[in-house]
Amino acid sequence: MAQVVAGSYDCDVVVIGGGIVGLSTAYAIGRAVPGTRVTVLEKEQDTARHQTGRNSGVIHSGVYYRPGSLKARYAVSGAAEMVKFCAEYDIPHAVTGKLIVATEREELPRLHALVQRGRENGLSVRELCGAQIAEYEPEVEGLAAIHVGATGICDYGAVARRLAETSGADVRHGAEVVRIDRRPDRGVAVLTAAGDIVRARMLVNCAGLHCDRIALLTGDEPDARIVPFRGEYYELARPELVRGLVYPVPDPAFPFLGVHLTRGTDDSVHVGPNAVPALAREGYDWRTVRPRELGATLAWPGSWQLARRHWRYGAGELHRSLSKPAFARAVRRLLPAVRDEDLVPTAAGVRAQAVLRDGTLVDDFLIREAPRAVHVLNAPSPAATASLPIGREIARRALAGLAESER
Repeated sequence: MAQVVAGSYDCDVVVIGGGIVGLSTAYAIGRAVPGTRVTVLEKEQDTARHQTGRNSGVIHSGVYYRPGSLKARYAVSGAAEMVKFCAEYDIPHAVTGKLIVATEREELPRLHALVQRGRENGLSVRELCGAQIAEYEPEVEGLAAIHVGATGICDYGAVARRLAETSGADVRHGAEVVRIDRRPDRGVAVLTAAGDIVRARMLVNCAGLHCDRIALLTGDEPDARIVPFRGEYYELARPELVRGLVYPVPDPAFPFLGVHLTRGTDDSVHVGPNAVPALAREGYDWRTVRPRELGATLAWPGSWQLARRHWRYGAGELHRSLSKPAFARAVRRLLPAVRDEDLVPTAAGVRAQAVLRDGTLVDDFLIREAPRAVHVLNAPSPAATASLPIGREIARRALAGLAESER
């Protein structure tokens, strides 16, 4: 592989990963410092093939997230920005609001805590008794609920494509990164599987499901590993049962929101996801097994600590993955009218969840800086919602590193 030669650069910043976070970073760099040369390397032949294009399309309000956290700050501001961006570029979207519904008495304290958290995050939250739920969702039953008006829906694949078109960056598809030569006094040289070499002053790692691997290729120890969790979805054969977005009260011990119902911009209603370990970084079904990737997950001590800590929760998720009637029973907690035959399997997604060595699930966005590099090591939901402010923050760090390298 050719080495970096000072003064010989193909671009100023190379972004690895053409999902919504990588593209929003390229977009933000171009607007912050026009004329900065940015190259985006995406291994797939198209945009939004993984997390960006395989989620429920929800514009999250920020009601769940710890006040002051990056998730809370970026979700609240990002939701408003995302609606504005979609309106500006005529991308399908709607501000629908959502219900979070308590179906068991032990969930009521957690529901009330969400009210307080939402208000601390600057959101308008309406508390509902069980009888008032029907004002929003006639078929949904619960003991109590809250309505969060700032939640919406959009087509994130279309957002990503528009970011690519308007960023001014050189976006290259089919460019899988296989090797990186990073010289702190010079820059980086990135080799793709096709044999192309891209030389840049700065590297930004937005590789999602592969971000830890890219960090290691750069020579940086990420102190966490991506453990992939597959989220399996169904589509509701009777979409008229649901008007908008309906969520259960989340379990604070686990970073997944539970099975929920979301009406999309095409008026279909998605049901899910559950959360089961994927047997590959891009393991969208049980048949997809990549021994090397699975071996790396099993070799990480945090994976075993996580399994020991949450095995009971995981067993329930696994049961719902393998049993459609069990999944339907979980849905009926919110929507009693659902029958097993109402659930039609649809495309799954895989969440890139960073796990620390001790088994702790990284709960916030995690961005790390290194010489000539910025690594985005944890950007799960609500990263799509928050992608515009996240992109500006990553761009700020990359441009600061670029300026430092030129001194």
